[in-house]
Amino acid sequence: MKIKVLYEDSNILAINKPSGILVHPREGIKPARNATHSVAGGEKTILDLFFKKYPKLEIVHRLDFETSGVMLLAKNKKAHEFLKKQFADREVKKIYVAIVSGSVRNDRGVINKPIGRSPRDFRRYLSGRGARGEMREAITEYRVIKRIKNFTYLEVRPKTGRTHQIRVHMKYLNHPVVCDSLYNPDSPCPKGISRMALHAKSIEFKNLKDKIIKVESPLPKEFEKMLK
Repeated sequence: MKIKVLYEDSNILAINKPSGILVHPREGIKPARNATHSVAGGEKTILDLFFKKYPKLEIVHRLDFETSGVMLLAKNKKAHEFLKKQFADREVKKIYVAIVSGSVRNDRGVINKPIGRSPRDFRRYLSGRGARGEMREAITEYRVIKRIKNFTYLEVRPKTGRTHQIRVHMKYLNHPVVCDSLYNPDSPCPKGISRMALHAKSIEFKNLKDKIIKVESPLPKEFEKMLK
């Protein structure tokens, strides 16, 4: 699998992650024999594909298996620590686009709702009634770009970086991301969409020379077709 590089300097790599590839091995699965990052059974990860060229590569943040779009990687430990601090201090600006089920009522909104664990499924997270375990602050801003029959196309800006945050918050609004098998398993996918409709459109950060960099990822073709 060939993955497009969207930005590169001596310390940082920004790639256009396709839908349907792991960033790193799934939890609880040991790497395959003779491979540093492959999961059992030979399933490739982002680290696998870039490890030969960049042996010191480290993951800065993650995108879910089915989420596509721009993703940052650090070429060395110094860059990793530098970028991780920006994420921790909420200085990194991320913009996603999503197609969600139903017609979202408000043109703009902010979801400020902590996220915990689902009591029924260890893979899922939950906002609102029933969530258990540690409740972590989570803030998501959204605005409607286009309303389509039975669906809404949104621009989404997460202000925190919780696992599954956008997916969980959209579920909390009763407008889950379409084709999301974990949070929206029973709703039909729109015609032409066969993967979870969540895409990391852009990311803005500072490089090690203190220059602000904004990297954008092209909209997936299946999104473009649906939005015509």
